[in-house]
Amino acid sequence: MSSTSFKSLFLLIDCNNFYASCEKLFRPDLRKKPVVVLSNNDGCIVSRCRIAKALGIPMGEPEFKARPLIQKYGIEVFSSNYQLYGDLSERVMQTVSSVVGELEQYSIDECFVHLAPAHVPNALDIAAEIRERVLRWTGITVSIGIAQTKTLAKLANHIAKKHASGMFFLNGTEERQDALFKRIPVSEVWGIGSRSRKKLADFAIRTVYDLKYANDVWVRKRLTSTGWRTVQELRGIPCIEEDTAPVSRKTLISSRSFGSKICEKEALQQAVSAFASRAAEKLRKEGLAAGGMAVHIRTSAQHVPFVSDTVQTTFVIPASDTLTFINAAREGIECMFRADTPYAKAGIMLFDLMPKSHVQGNLLASDSRNDAEKTALMKCLDKINAIHGKHSLHYAAEGLGAQPWHMKQRHCSPHFTTDWKDLATAYV
Repeated sequence: MSSTSFKSLFLLIDCNNFYASCEKLFRPDLRKKPVVVLSNNDGCIVSRCRIAKALGIPMGEPEFKARPLIQKYGIEVFSSNYQLYGDLSERVMQTVSSVVGELEQYSIDECFVHLAPAHVPNALDIAAEIRERVLRWTGITVSIGIAQTKTLAKLANHIAKKHASGMFFLNGTEERQDALFKRIPVSEVWGIGSRSRKKLADFAIRTVYDLKYANDVWVRKRLTSTGWRTVQELRGIPCIEEDTAPVSRKTLISSRSFGSKICEKEALQQAVSAFASRAAEKLRKEGLAAGGMAVHIRTSAQHVPFVSDTVQTTFVIPASDTLTFINAAREGIECMFRADTPYAKAGIMLFDLMPKSHVQGNLLASDSRNDAEKTALMKCLDKINAIHGKHSLHYAAEGLGAQPWHMKQRHCSPHFTTDWKDLATAYV
């Protein structure tokens, strides 16, 4: 079956071992060495380069358990550097967009592209151009799966990672596809989580082929309508988010586990103020406003008694300015704080999100001049931080200098692309 027999196609572009690839990008000396990246507070391994995988480093393994292998093979360890990864992700997406126009970003290192019928005959050429341009412009290697639905494109991408070309087009006859599906475990299907896998295994559904030909009535009953749509996609019928525009988010969460336990109210207020500031910046970038905020604090699960408190605030007018969020976050801590309690994590969640352009004023609470001043101030704040690096200008409520609630990042690399002080130096 040639590409011309498809009415439309989806491309799934996935950055290979993204976090580890970002770390290697500015360290040519690590090109042929094993690299792993750790989660928040240097807890678990969340990314491994190809060499580290071959050495048997498990994904999700706590760092202390993997330490013998890390020391044995001289594996380079990095803390998560989200500023670097976020910036490189944006560059990758912009590069893909320069080839195809619109795309749907699925995660920090993945995006879907929906090819219109006119471009279907050139699907492989377009994929090759994307892959070559992303590597040339950003230094990041991507794999690309091509198929007639998003779920099949994800499967094709899984296969592409094992191909030297880094691309795989899931075409050919249905018999050839089914022969391939019989060799792929059902766990590789997009949207099939651990609970679904166990349920499927109980009914002898262990491969993609088994799921594709499962009884529709059984699927609807056992896997609900979401699972049924997945099965339809495996059969080549697009029915998952057919609109290429990303679905608007309903909530925005910013939270962290602390580098060390916190018992002081002021330190907690600084932490949630920083989380609120980060969320506000992201909200403005997406052109959204929030109708309210929830603030959450808790101890570790092992602490007796376990403490977990949440308080919500609803804004009279949906907001996106940092000061409104910081005030709400600090007031939330004021209401919930318990003395002599070792808190281990805090976070804020913005809810009832809507496009900023859809916000309606309130005659009893609105001050148009004050609103205009807030908007101008936030534009200035965001512009300065965009030019001079994140956090160059921030509210004192977020704290100054190192704080006990900051993440442990003993192995953090420089912010090569977002901080003037960390620009790489070239030697001739």
